Parts: sequence; C-alpha cells; structure tokens
Amino acid sequence: MAKKDPRVDAYIAKAAPFAQPILKHIRKVVHAACPQVEETMKWSVPHFDYRGEMMCAMAAFKAHCAVNFWKGALVVGKAAAAKESAGQFGRITSVKDLPNDATFKRYVKTAMKLNEQGVKAPARDRSKAPKPVTVPAALAAALKKNKKAQAAFEALPPSHKREYCEWIADAKTDETRERRLATALDWIAQGKARNWKYQKK
Repeated sequence: MAKKDPRVDAYIAKAAPFAQPILKHIRKVVHAACPQVEETMKWSVPHFDYRGEMMCAMAAFKAHCAVNFWKGALVVGKAAAAKESAGQFGRITSVKDLPNDATFKRYVKTAMKLNEQGVKAPARDRSKAPKPVTVPAALAAALKKNKKAQAAFEALPPSHKREYCEWIADAKTDETRERRLATALDWIAQGKARNWKYQKK
C-alpha cells in the first residue's frame, strides 16, 4: 500500500478548518482508486503521482479548495477543464461540492490509464490573453520604494506576478503582510518566483 507523505499531513493540518475535511476526503478517494499513488509536494501544494508522472493535485485557499487533474480535459472532459482558474470542479467549499466518490474514482482511474499509456498533458491554449494582474496596494507601495524590485517585478511572467499578489492579498494580519512583503521584495529583486524553492534546478 502506498505511503503517505508527512508533508501532506502538515499541509492539511495548517489548512483552514473548513478545508481540512475536503482535503482529507480527496486524499482518501485518490488512495482508494489508486493504491500505488505516490504523494509529494510541488509548488507548495500536495500532488498525487502515478508511475513517476503527475496525476492530480489539491490545494486550499483562503475561502475555497481546488482539485486539478494534470491531463485536464482528457480526464474530466472539456466542460469541467474549462474551469481551470478555480480548479476543474470550481471553488470547493465543502465535501458536497466534489464529484461523488464513484465519479471521482473514475477520473483517477482514467488519469492512471493515461499515465500508463504515456499520454502527455495537452498543450495549453495560449490564444487567450492572460487575465490582468491586480497588484495589492501594499505591494505596489513597497515596490515603488524599491526600484530594483520594481524593475524585476515588471519583468516577471504574469503567472509569477499573480502568485506574489495572491500571497500578499491573502495575509490575514498586518504582521503577516509585512513579513511577506519583506520576503517578497527580497526574492523579487533576485528575479525569483514565489515558489522558487520547489522548482526543478
């Protein structure tokens, strides 16, 4: 039977109370459908791999959770995959928002089969313009005072900018926000992405 990664346990324990039962349920269903699943952490969130390839991931945010299958429409169909900005099943705020267990297990088994067959994830449609990045006032003010960081921030890809913006915006206290701002300015000035520690070298 597959082993559970203690980092995933820690991630769930740190999640908001509403999110914990959702994350535990997702994990339980994935393990039930794929006993050989390999747990890991990538880009700061729990991932479930099979045969050395990514299969799906789950994440908890301030007010919702999300689930994403790496091979998107090939697993869940085009309609569900179109919701990718909030996860393929939309914003999940309770276990009831998830597909029923039988459906979820079917998705997992489809993802397993794709990995077994060596099918690659479909290329993203890059014809659509990326959504504009809304920079929180606190981050904008801090960047204005640090020309090096500001220039480096402008050079970042939209996805990296968005990660920093969401990180700052999600701070629940002024103290947390200030601490994150200091860290963000340091990393941005070095040209680093928010999740640079988890990127492959």
